Amino acid sequence: MSLDIAVARLVNQVGHWTPARWSKPVSTGDGSRADAVHALVQQLADAAALAEGQPRRRVPRLDNDMALTDQLRVVAADLIGAAGTRADLLDEAAASVRATAGRL
Repeated sequence: MSLDIAVARLVNQVGHWTPARWSKPVSTGDGSRADAVHALVQQLADAAALAEGQPRRRVPRLDNDMALTDQLRVVAADLIGAAGTRADLLDEAAASVRATAGRL
């Protein structure tokens, strides 16, 4: 499954969540659902920086967890644009998106 499809499925899964649902712990008990999605966004941003040959930059954690889906979409699009022929980066990113979806 491609990265854009994996991201669309995850956004569909969580896009309607309320702040209370975002704050619940992930199934593994390691932080909140919002923490898990923000960590995924950061991972995708790091992969995009690698593809661009740029230093990693911290993705800000916004006050409103419901903005995480927008951050995810934007960072995934950046990665897709930067990766070019680096299918390995895109495959790894898609696997991370699917793994995060499973933890939620």
